[in-house]
Amino acid sequence: MMRRILPHPYLTILLVAVWTMLVNKITPGNLLLGGALGIVIPLLTAPYWPDAPQIRNWKKITEYCLLVVWDICVANVVVAKQIVFMRNEDLQPAWVTVPLDLRSPEAITVLAGTVTMTPGTVSSDLSACGRALLVHCLHAPDPEATRDQIKSRYETRLKEIFE
Repeated sequence: MMRRILPHPYLTILLVAVWTMLVNKITPGNLLLGGALGIVIPLLTAPYWPDAPQIRNWKKITEYCLLVVWDICVANVVVAKQIVFMRNEDLQPAWVTVPLDLRSPEAITVLAGTVTMTPGTVSSDLSACGRALLVHCLHAPDPEATRDQIKSRYETRLKEIFE
């Protein structure tokens, strides 16, 4: 019975937390609306993802989130320096194809989102077979090193979490 009302309980908790942060005020009305959204949205989307993702290691999720937040902060500084101090002619934008070892759609989505959230890079396409991610980099003098960094820094950790 509880699974029918809350098909994805962690998503419900996350939605309530995100709603509370968005409105930036904890009031009974905001919590009630956040709770309603946290129940309705998973119920409406449940048919589109019947199998909940299997999380293997919660400690690794925390480590991954801290790593991503750190990388976003560092990348903000790096990109700001590039924009302010580098001439346009000196920038070396590049398209990088990242072959994926990940098979879980949720893990691939998290990887693509991580790349996009990190300033200076954006995920632009996933191959039809789902085995490669196309990433655009603002400045990548060595595209192979960028590809290897994405795989070692993010993909290996996501593999530990999801697979």
